[in-house]
Amino acid sequence: MAGPRKKAHPLHPRTAVKPEHIVVPARQAIPHHLDGDCRAVASVLSRIGDKWSVLVIVLLADGPRRFNELKRMIGGISQRMLTLTLRGLERDGHVTRTIFPTIPPRVDYELTELGRGLIKPMQALGQWAMAHIQEIERARTKFDANNGRG
Repeated sequence: MAGPRKKAHPLHPRTAVKPEHIVVPARQAIPHHLDGDCRAVASVLSRIGDKWSVLVIVLLADGPRRFNELKRMIGGISQRMLTLTLRGLERDGHVTRTIFPTIPPRVDYELTELGRGLIKPMQALGQWAMAHIQEIERARTKFDANNGRG
């Protein structure tokens, strides 16, 4: 005769759950690694790594552009999202905003020297992506087939 049946977990009725304490060793410190540095780097990468910022930086690599010119060139971006992207890039020192006293006022956006420093790394990343896109697509197809997504 079988022993007493364990109570099933409410979210997984077929899985019997037995609470227990598991000792997890603390992670080893990485020499010269500071959590604050990681957060700072993550903050920078989240700004320059989002899809809209990349497109704006690439478009401004050719020189200053007006807001509506950028909006026309970037398909699918809303006015609000472009405004937020440009403000974020300006706040981080990658873009300058120049207002000309005309009627209506003209506003130009231009990469700063710091922003121009991103052009080569972004081009290198784009070239890497283009060189590996078929390999990535094959990996995605294989993953989706193995995980019931195809």
